Amino acid sequence: MRVGTVQDSKDIVVKIQAANEQMLEIIARTDKINNEQDLEKLELEVQSLMRELGDLIVAQKVQQNIGEDEAFRASAIELSHQFRKTLVNKGRVFVQIRFSGGTIVSLNVAYWARKGSSGRRGKGLYPELYLLGIHDHCTPFLASEVAQAAAALCSFEEARHMMESQGCPLDGKTVRNIAKRFACRARLGQKADSVIEVLRAENLKGRRVLLSSDGGRLRIRTPKRGRRTKKKRSRYSTDWREPKLLIIYVVNDDGRVDKEILPLIDGTLKGTDALFALLHIYLRSLNLNTVDQILFVADGAHWIWDAIQCVRKMLNLIGLQCKIIELIDFYHAVQHLHGFAERKCQWSGKKRKQWVSQQKRLLRSGKTKEMIGNLRRAAKGSKSKLLQRELMYFVNNQERLSYQEVADQKLPIGSGAIESAVRRVINLRLKSPCIYWKEDTAEEVLLLRAYYKSGRWSLLKKMAYEGGLLYAA
Repeated sequence: MRVGTVQDSKDIVVKIQAANEQMLEIIARTDKINNEQDLEKLELEVQSLMRELGDLIVAQKVQQNIGEDEAFRASAIELSHQFRKTLVNKGRVFVQIRFSGGTIVSLNVAYWARKGSSGRRGKGLYPELYLLGIHDHCTPFLASEVAQAAAALCSFEEARHMMESQGCPLDGKTVRNIAKRFACRARLGQKADSVIEVLRAENLKGRRVLLSSDGGRLRIRTPKRGRRTKKKRSRYSTDWREPKLLIIYVVNDDGRVDKEILPLIDGTLKGTDALFALLHIYLRSLNLNTVDQILFVADGAHWIWDAIQCVRKMLNLIGLQCKIIELIDFYHAVQHLHGFAERKCQWSGKKRKQWVSQQKRLLRSGKTKEMIGNLRRAAKGSKSKLLQRELMYFVNNQERLSYQEVADQKLPIGSGAIESAVRRVINLRLKSPCIYWKEDTAEEVLLLRAYYKSGRWSLLKKMAYEGGLLYAA
């Protein structure tokens, strides 16, 4: 790890000159490259030096900006006065900052704290660093890279190895903390005006928007009361929990996902109300007044459709005039047909298969009433509660079974998009019988993973920057 103890900006200049001289020495050398080991050694030497040189140049620019830009310093003072408690200027101190290449440089910055706090940790702030998006002693680019690695790879340990391979060695706990706090700042900045402007700039005129939601599974580690283990460790339970996910995406005239507009994926462990509070944020932020159609497609879970009614009311309140369609996922409906047939114990396997095929054709062609009539006749006289439950599934959702109408408009009749999102966001990163998450960590990684997989990492970075300023204020 490269560590620089810097007393002033002149010290950084000296280090830059030394790094330049080392680079000139490498250029002047007459190295013999006989095999791949020699070439790799030279590449690593040059890359390491270039990273250090780049970090020092950035550090010099940052220190000059902090020390010489009066407008910037005035903004820092204004930010300090916006803090939730009265702060006073405690003078300038040296703070070690890790830059994206792995170099640690001490910067001279102002420290503001409450009276009588005596410099205790957490009682003040560095407004100049906060304005630059520097949190947790990391530059914003480094924090983003660490969080992105934690979201993309299978574990924090793999993220640590990746950062180390890029010349930025960090321990596992540091990687986890940087990623978690980056996600916390992003969630805090989600309602910022600049973030809303990015979403409002999406060109949705005349387009068809699809919304879908579903749940996944992961295990949450919860402390248990009682005696400790023989190794003096606390006991804990590992119950399965359902993280709920939502997706908003656009389809083109052929009914395929429109590649010009990236989807929005988000999720939470905090329940249905929290999920649809997020959906409200997105729907209010997007410019939906020019949308042609909105299609809600999901399975038959009660929590989804109960919440959708609230969303419809919200869309009516904001004056949305476009057509809104609700649709049960066709393939989930077919599963319930199979479930109904399996409970007809007196039927042979061949009859069940023929009966399901017949009802499936009726369902797909829009003859919903005829299909439900067939189910009623098949269930007549049966005392099976499970059979009646399958029947009521179709009766209660018959207004959401207009597959022929939706297909004629070249819109999807299935919820494959959200099923795929659950697999990519939750199952491949968060779900495993042997992975136990703390709830706050799972919530934060879920946010990072959702934005990473939807291709909207740049928006998440903007959210994190705005959230950092809100946190400071």
